[in-house]
Amino acid sequence: MPMNMNTLTPPRWMALIALSGIGMLAFGLYLQHVVGLNPCPMCIVQRYALIGVVVLAAVGWRLRGWGLAVSGFLLALVAGFGAFTAARQSWLQWYPPEVVSCGRDFYGMVENFPINRAIPMIFKGSGDCTKIDWTFLGGSIANWSFVCFVAFGLLGLWVAFKSRQPAA
Repeated sequence: MPMNMNTLTPPRWMALIALSGIGMLAFGLYLQHVVGLNPCPMCIVQRYALIGVVVLAAVGWRLRGWGLAVSGFLLALVAGFGAFTAARQSWLQWYPPEVVSCGRDFYGMVENFPINRAIPMIFKGSGDCTKIDWTFLGGSIANWSFVCFVAFGLLGLWVAFKSRQPAA
C-alpha cells in the first residue's frame, strides 16, 4: 500500500521531526568525535536549539488537540531561533569579518583557567564560526542547518494549524 499524505498525521510528522533531529545530532557528534571537526559557539547554540526541537517533537508526538498545537507552535519558535543562528553563521562564512572572535580552544581553557571556570567554557565551543570545514552539495553545515531548521519550523506551524482543527 503506497503512503500518501493522509497517512502522515500531525503526530506522525512530529515523530519524523524528532527522528530527523536525533539523526542530525548523531551526525554532528560523528563529525566532532570521529572526523575531528571542532564545533564553534554558534554550532553549540544550534545543537541546543536542535535538542529543543527534538524534545518538543517527541512530546508533541504523544499529544493530541490543543496540546499538539501548542507543541507544534513552540517547536516552530525554537526552530526559528535555530534558523536565525544558522543564518547568522552562514552570513559570517560568506562575509568573514576582519577579526574573528569566536572563542578559545579547549586546551587553552583548561591550562589557563581553574576547572570550575573551564567546564562551562568547554560547552561554548572552540572552533572558528567563519571556517567551513565540511560541505555537501556546495552547502556548509550552517547552510544545511538553516534549511533543516526552516523545514522543522514550517512543519511545526503546519502541525499547530492542522491539529487544532476538528477531524473531518
